[in-house]
Amino acid sequence: MSSKVWFITGVSRGFGRVWASAALERGDKVAATARDTSALADLVQRFGDAVLPLELDVTDREAAFARVAEAHAHFGRIDVVVNNAGYGQFGFAEELSEREVRDQMETNFFGAVWVTQAALPLLRAQGSGHILQVSSVGGLFSGPNLGLYTASKHALEAFSEALAFEVEPFGVKVTLIEPGFFATDWAGPSAKLATRLPAYDKRHQDADEYAASILGEPADPDSTTAALLSVVDAEKPPLRAIFGSWMLPIVEDVYQERLAGWKDWDGADRAISRSA
Repeated sequence: MSSKVWFITGVSRGFGRVWASAALERGDKVAATARDTSALADLVQRFGDAVLPLELDVTDREAAFARVAEAHAHFGRIDVVVNNAGYGQFGFAEELSEREVRDQMETNFFGAVWVTQAALPLLRAQGSGHILQVSSVGGLFSGPNLGLYTASKHALEAFSEALAFEVEPFGVKVTLIEPGFFATDWAGPSAKLATRLPAYDKRHQDADEYAASILGEPADPDSTTAALLSVVDAEKPPLRAIFGSWMLPIVEDVYQERLAGWKDWDGADRAISRSA
């Protein structure tokens, strides 16, 4: 199998670091972005010219276009784009500030949009490419204290589902990676917490207990590398891939509840006519 050229955002830690290392270890090349490229020094030391470290804040659309163009000019092509940069914003709806809301969407959603837009003309021109959007099982359902974070992932899911249809004739593939709970910095140092309102103290306690019952202990991010590489190397990759098989029954239950709710209210809806 010929080597691939990757463009990965958010390589300083978490999935971005794990997947960039896995790609490099098998002989691929990686344009690795981070807001501070000093965090990429060890990768450059280990893999030399196979790594192109690039400074990028994905919320800067002009910079995103420039870094993608630089990577393409340096390596001559881009085969895999991984929109991984993001963080978790925690808080109930009433607790979130305008700045927190806008910053979350700017990074988790708009950042992925800008990098995708920058890469698309290049991938279309070469007649191939694979865009991996790092979503979450939180892009499939939501929960208390995570409404804003999951909203950013729901937006990415909708955008990418449409994108897959739009670019299929050009040989460009799209996959949404939907991880469960892994020991990345998502809920650690990179997470941001809204200021809690005392009125919600009890509800926060209930939400924490609910999250613990659903998520359990975080899994090792390194365990995802084989699955990630199998998606990248697949002739017909999936549109969606849940990473963490223990989450699938939970997702199935959520969708069964939705179907049941729609069916329960079908009778009330029958009075609505499709004709004017």
